[in-house]
Amino acid sequence: MALDIATATPDTSAASQPSLASAAAQQRERRYRRGRLSPLTRRILAVNVVALALLGLGLLYLGEYQQSLVAAEIESLKTQGQIFAAALGEGAVSDVAGEGQSLVPELGRDMMRRLVEPTHARARLFDAQGALVGDTRLLRGPGGVVQIQELPPPGEGGIVQRAAAAIYDFLSGVTPWRDHYRPYRERENESAADYPEVGKALAGDAVTAVREDKTEDGLILTAAVPVQRYKQVLGVVLLSKGSAEIEQAVRAVRFEILKVFAMALGVTVLLSIYLAGTIAQPIRRLAAAAERVRRGHGRQVAIPDLSARRDEIGDLAGALRDMTSALWQRMDAIERFAADVAHEIKNPLTSLKSAVETAARVEDPAKQRKLLALVQEDVERLDRLITDISDASRLDAELSRGELTPVAIEHMLEALVEVDRATAGDGAPQLVLVLPEASSGRTAQLAVIGIEGRLVQVFRNLIANAISFSPPGGIIRIAAQRRGDRVEVTIEDEGPGIPEGKLEAIFDRFYSERPAGEKFGTHSGLGLSISKQIVEAHRGTVGAENRRDSEGAIVGARFTVRLPGA
Repeated sequence: MALDIATATPDTSAASQPSLASAAAQQRERRYRRGRLSPLTRRILAVNVVALALLGLGLLYLGEYQQSLVAAEIESLKTQGQIFAAALGEGAVSDVAGEGQSLVPELGRDMMRRLVEPTHARARLFDAQGALVGDTRLLRGPGGVVQIQELPPPGEGGIVQRAAAAIYDFLSGVTPWRDHYRPYRERENESAADYPEVGKALAGDAVTAVREDKTEDGLILTAAVPVQRYKQVLGVVLLSKGSAEIEQAVRAVRFEILKVFAMALGVTVLLSIYLAGTIAQPIRRLAAAAERVRRGHGRQVAIPDLSARRDEIGDLAGALRDMTSALWQRMDAIERFAADVAHEIKNPLTSLKSAVETAARVEDPAKQRKLLALVQEDVERLDRLITDISDASRLDAELSRGELTPVAIEHMLEALVEVDRATAGDGAPQLVLVLPEASSGRTAQLAVIGIEGRLVQVFRNLIANAISFSPPGGIIRIAAQRRGDRVEVTIEDEGPGIPEGKLEAIFDRFYSERPAGEKFGTHSGLGLSISKQIVEAHRGTVGAENRRDSEGAIVGARFTVRLPGA
């Protein structure tokens, strides 16, 4: 979070953004409170119902089952035709002088009517010349010919069943449940030429055929069998039958499938609504709570606690609760930081204002120079304070965006010690670096994963702090070693130590406990706070303690940094 002190001009182009955001928030709020099915619920229902519907439609396609019934019915007609032809060949044939044997039409018609009665099939008899000589649908008598027409069975069941049957018939008409066949037509004066299978049967073969009856919206199954006597073809028996029984069987199977489908659909819808309720409703509650937190002005809005679910939504609720808590903590930290910044800046500004006002009234040049020197010190103090505040405010963003790389702690500490030795003046404290040795005699590698520049800042701050508290010529001992999965670095000085009860407070912002005789305002009190922030961002810890001798007297301070090893 950067601290910018500037004069801002209003941006009229963004004036409508709050109103648009408010409208969007109100729309979301209405959507959360609305009692209709949520989009997620509709999607879950659609996925489950569509999958089940596709499976149900696939089961309703009974093409192979229907073909097997047609094939069985045709085979039955063929067998019946062979029986009828054999009976006619034995009982409806007479010897004609000079012409051999021939079929007797009157006997053939009577026998066919008796034979076909139990089968509910239609039988037609053609002579050897292909002329129609008998039809079980035609009754011949003294008054002429009477045509017999089979009536459909009376409707059964209640209104619901009849309505279901009507819907089924309509869907059967528009849905390709069965294959398409050649149309079936009957002429007024029929002959063998009207039926190709009869012509083939006159040649001595038993032939079957399937045709589609457009008037009855069904199939007509036919079997043509030759009537023979001693291998002589005397005529043809043509048996035909509609597909009403087959359609009824297929319809019964489909209705059973639809019953199971309806039950499965009901269970699927109920389970989908239950599943959507266990997913969508908690999410809507969380979204509504998050919206109230965003639009609210207090902390009375709580995120629902769904951790008892022990699933992803429970994890989401816990994460939102933790995020909200962390957000409030961050806001509290920002408020405290802003208050601390205002307090720390106000002190030098007050001193600066007082010095400037006094300098305007003082005429003594010596006193004016003294006041101007004080003004310069306050300006330098403000510059240093604002620089440290700016660095601290940018720290969070830089740590979140920084690229983590392996950092060799031993090389870093060696470089810092060498720089200090090269720049230290006479009488300055001496830095002593202690590093562990590997089995080969070389320095052991102590690597961590982090941002090298920021880790350098941590150890530079700690070393500078130790130098400022060490007596002239004192020893500052820097040691690094590996402890388990962590790298530990300790910095020990020979200064006065840390006041009792201040071991934690020294890491607070703007806390300043300086050595006696040091000029006021030299440090901003942010160094140790920034160091702690950097270390914790690297998932490490930093602490301080006093060093004591054998008698318990304080002989210096010790700062310990622990970082996860690479």
